[in-house]
Amino acid sequence: MRFDTVIIGGGLAGMACGIRLAEAGLRCAIISQGQSAIHFSSGSFDLLGRMPDGTPVTDPLAGIAALETAEPGHPYAVIGAEACERYARQVPRLLREAGIPVTGECRQNHFRVTPMGKAVPTWLTIDGYLTAAEPGKLSFKTVCIVNVEGFLDFYPEFIAEEFRKYGVTCRFGTVNCPALEEIRRNPSEMRSANIARVFDHDQNLEALAAAIREASAGCDAAILPAIIGINRNDAFQALKGMVEMPLYLLATLPPSIPGIKAQQLLQRRFRALGGEYFLGDTVLRAEVHQQRVQRLFTANHGNITFEADHFVLASGSFFSRGLVATPDRIVEPVFGADTLHVPSRDDWYTTHFFDRQNYQAFGVRTDRSLHVVREGNAIENLYCAGAGLAGFHPIQDGCGAGVSLLSALFVADRISNSKPL
Repeated sequence: MRFDTVIIGGGLAGMACGIRLAEAGLRCAIISQGQSAIHFSSGSFDLLGRMPDGTPVTDPLAGIAALETAEPGHPYAVIGAEACERYARQVPRLLREAGIPVTGECRQNHFRVTPMGKAVPTWLTIDGYLTAAEPGKLSFKTVCIVNVEGFLDFYPEFIAEEFRKYGVTCRFGTVNCPALEEIRRNPSEMRSANIARVFDHDQNLEALAAAIREASAGCDAAILPAIIGINRNDAFQALKGMVEMPLYLLATLPPSIPGIKAQQLLQRRFRALGGEYFLGDTVLRAEVHQQRVQRLFTANHGNITFEADHFVLASGSFFSRGLVATPDRIVEPVFGADTLHVPSRDDWYTTHFFDRQNYQAFGVRTDRSLHVVREGNAIENLYCAGAGLAGFHPIQDGCGAGVSLLSALFVADRISNSKPL
């Protein structure tokens, strides 16, 4: 099979790169093993929340500019502050055109509220999810935190404990309806995606609205876990109209509805633009000749190979096995790319879970154009984008989604603007 570009990985970076290339009129394929880290999304997309020394970031673009000097190996520094700003301003349009409505500014972080009720800086948040302009300042004084009976991935008491620190009075409500009884018989089935399918039906959504109205009478607002809207885009707006009071969603523990929905919508947008999406397939190996990738071999297609002018490695980090740890080194399994990591395994991590772990910054070595480097030489038609890049701490620095999105658009532009090979 022949394409202009083949992308390995169907997560946030792979999808964003594929959409941009398809918008440019290139014939593009994405090969994806299955679920990606986007399924763990909180409903927000971070750009830069903290500097590497822990300093909070108010203006992400100013922080990115500072990284060019402070952390020259950071993907943002490699892309360059000017290009990062350009791509950051393009991302909201890309998401909205895929059907993901987001709010936020790349010059001013706002604060998303986590599943545990804490306020964390972020860049873009999907409409309907609870946010604050600054930590400790919510838009209500009394709130009803509503949960579905038997749903264990949402913690109203923990949320209320945080809200009380902000001077917010919290009440609790419980929702039940006959349609939930089938999945409640097995506690392992009481997960957000299964519950959301119940509330895709109008009669169940109406029952949910009635229960929220009753539980939250006299409150300024109500909060509901993200348990609606998996298969219908209008579910939240319809519910808000029925409740007739301010209503906000909070992401649950993963897998999360906003992440699953975002993945579905990005796939749909990519396919609508003519992209071909190969789900459930694994790239086994590649043929590379004279610093150029010739073709890929996958598990599902046997001797039918994937050939292209350009290839993008967006297979992620350890979570998705885009990187593999052996006893003494970090391996990129498809191309045998060079990786950046500290030599001694004893220095890869500390025993304190919340420390800034060195292994989180391990990744694929690239040149300044994000070409993948193998045996010291850049592969001319192979780029890396997303979580597999080296040089950044996605969680501690609050930049995982931003690096994925901005590196994806950078790589897509490099491919789109290149001369045919």
